[in-house]
Amino acid sequence: MRFFLTILTFLTAQILFAQTDSIVKNLDTLKWKQVNRVGMDINEVTFVNWSAGGANSISALLAINSSLRYKKNNLIWFNAIKTRYGVNKQESQKLRKTEDELELISTIGYRRDTLTNWYFSGRFNFKTQYSNGYNYPNRDNPISRFMSPGYVFLGGGAEYGKNIEKLSFYLSPLTFKGTFVLDQSLADKGAFGVTPAVYDTDGNKLVDGETVRTEMGILITNAYEAQVMDNIYLRNQLSLYTDYLNSFGNIDVDWEVVFDFKVNDFVKATLGSHIKYDNDVKIIEETDTEDEFVEKGASVQWKQLLGIGVVVDF
Repeated sequence: MRFFLTILTFLTAQILFAQTDSIVKNLDTLKWKQVNRVGMDINEVTFVNWSAGGANSISALLAINSSLRYKKNNLIWFNAIKTRYGVNKQESQKLRKTEDELELISTIGYRRDTLTNWYFSGRFNFKTQYSNGYNYPNRDNPISRFMSPGYVFLGGGAEYGKNIEKLSFYLSPLTFKGTFVLDQSLADKGAFGVTPAVYDTDGNKLVDGETVRTEMGILITNAYEAQVMDNIYLRNQLSLYTDYLNSFGNIDVDWEVVFDFKVNDFVKATLGSHIKYDNDVKIIEETDTEDEFVEKGASVQWKQLLGIGVVVDF
């Protein structure tokens, strides 16, 4: 009996060792890469007896980017969260918001073998903001809020990327786009393309404005990163979307180009440009009649960024 127990113990130990060794080897082959970056840009102007005049001001911008990438054999999975918030204060004005963005990204791709650079991909993207937005100096009527708008993209397609971490082209012939305007007062105005409320001739609301707008269309994106010079790094993001059913051919554009100028390991300067166009996002202006608005049509949106600050990677 003792002999059989010894043999059984030996065999059990061998099996456990083999399983443990297999698990360790599998863990060694897992390719996880996490990158976290926190940056703070501060700009300040002060005047003392300045003959040309001017207003003292200070502005700050906090940016947090965190990404987690898994790559093994023919499978790649990328997740990221990006958030930015900026404020500005001038001596004669109240605090104003200059940046407000929250974005979640998840992309998974699979290729048949290592000889091809084409991946079968699925992509999820969510965007919104944190706090109320205003058409300054008017602070009584917010023109945007948290989840007003909120955008969701979900689709599948093909992605090309020989060095997919630095350069990729993504084409999805079937992408769902959801636009959320959860603030009812903004939804009633038809903000961001949702169906507005219906009123009678006396101005009484008969039907609430819709809080969700859904679309199905084609999405094309391009992402490119490159070290232009020793201390200059370029990041380019381009997104083009058109809806099959509503005004096919009208293209929503979201294009951002950013140059990072590295001073040292902690100090950097940033120069960026961000262009947006969405045919569903109309400019709405308030009329002389209370709670009555007029639609002015869509327009190109442009934002320019220039700042210097500190950045920490961990």
